[in-house]
Amino acid sequence: MRNVVDITVTGPPVERADEILTSDALAFLGELHERFTDRRDDLLRRRAKRREEAARAGRLDFLPETREIREDPSWRVAPAPPDLQDRRVEITGPTERKMTINALNSGANVWLADLEDANTPHWANVVGGQVNLYDAIRRRISFTSPEGKSYTLREDGRLATIVVRPRGWHLDERHLTVGGRPLPGALVDFGLHFFHNAKELLERGSGPYYYLPKMESHLEARLWNDVFTYAQQRLGIPVGTIRATVLIETIPAAFEMEEILYELREHASGLNAGRWDYLFSIIKYFRDAGPSFILPDRNAVTMTAPCMRAYTELLVKTCHRRGAFAMGGMAAFIPNRRDPEVTERALAKVRADKEREASDGFDGSWVAHPDLVPICKEVFDTKLGDQPNQLDRLRDDVHVTADQLLDIAATPGSVTEAGLRNNVAVALRYLAAWLGGNGAVAIFNLMEDAATAEIARSQIWQWMNNGVKLDTGETVTADLVRRIEDEELARIRSEVGDEAFVRGDYDRARELFERVALAPDFADFLTLPAYAMID
Repeated sequence: MRNVVDITVTGPPVERADEILTSDALAFLGELHERFTDRRDDLLRRRAKRREEAARAGRLDFLPETREIREDPSWRVAPAPPDLQDRRVEITGPTERKMTINALNSGANVWLADLEDANTPHWANVVGGQVNLYDAIRRRISFTSPEGKSYTLREDGRLATIVVRPRGWHLDERHLTVGGRPLPGALVDFGLHFFHNAKELLERGSGPYYYLPKMESHLEARLWNDVFTYAQQRLGIPVGTIRATVLIETIPAAFEMEEILYELREHASGLNAGRWDYLFSIIKYFRDAGPSFILPDRNAVTMTAPCMRAYTELLVKTCHRRGAFAMGGMAAFIPNRRDPEVTERALAKVRADKEREASDGFDGSWVAHPDLVPICKEVFDTKLGDQPNQLDRLRDDVHVTADQLLDIAATPGSVTEAGLRNNVAVALRYLAAWLGGNGAVAIFNLMEDAATAEIARSQIWQWMNNGVKLDTGETVTADLVRRIEDEELARIRSEVGDEAFVRGDYDRARELFERVALAPDFADFLTLPAYAMID
């Protein structure tokens, strides 16, 4: 393989990095960078321009220039390979070694191996995650805890199919540079995994499968499709081998579902409804567009809200019309064996949520904990019977308009002091863990990732900048938020003790929180300033 560009590798030593960052693998990354990074940069500039136009107009709409694609009934995505035809339960989590083993053993049909929102991009996590995927695909991964507990892959029964989620287009990998310019994290995560594992996966009867996050347009999907085509041709893999599921987790992408599937149709597998990031995107896009775009407390916004029903029903209809899978949202609850009453109530909500998804026509759904796999599986088993999916449910009864997708004002609920406090508490706890290298964090019996922190801090920013009044009559101000910060940090210190509090880096978490929640300018993604604070 010719060395197109000279990549500079920085960062602290990582065990077995030499097995991942080989000269041929780096040359492959260099080729991807040379061919596609300029296009990536242009698309990011387009995002900013479109956001400004939408905020000024107070709306988005379906694209007139792509009407023919939406109205053409003849095209469909490529048929799914055998190990992606049944996706009724998908478990998500970072590529930490023990979690990798537990996810593969969980009984779920698919493991979403998360290199994005559930993963802090410390260099050790970026490289170590690739090591763990490499070992898992070859079925030679094991782990022994400090307490001496051993974890290995089960020998009886089927392991979950691996689907890798690389970072979004907006994130760079500063430890890999060309002439001082960092490579896009998306190309690094995809490129290393594909280079080392595509042929091995095919030999084992599977394939290179991906979840694509944070896209905002069909042009970004076109870029991914071109990356896939080039990568397959370059490594001698048949074009069309890759399968990609796109997370529809931004409000502009909701208006381009058909076009996104069309651009990826040779490689597309489905679409996923990503709740928290979708709500975050609504706030980010229309944060300065007036009171009709102000959401109530995030925990009060359920999937039955009119705008969320429109979004999910359109997703199912779009997918099944084109032969693609419609994947439901996350059940983030973590069972608490010490509090059976809380667990019972939460599991009832999880069951009801999955029953709604199965009834609406989704082909499967996400869970964040192995103990939730049986519930999700039972619900979809009941609905699907002997069928692997619901692709035959075309949902011709669904007709969604732009106004319905944007009917944020009809969302029931209010803005409360308890909701504000919860946003502050969760954001501080999550950011402290993220800065310490952990992107999947158990907080208040929920498994949280960056999406939760994003909506928490963006709600605070929007409420504060729109002078929203709480149920107490008090207006949301920076001073009020800082007072709540003081109280919540004192609560954390009393829970963990002084030594753990200092070690947990809560002072820097507060600094980061105030940068993304209270500063006059709105940070597009909290992970951008957060990334500058690690390593």
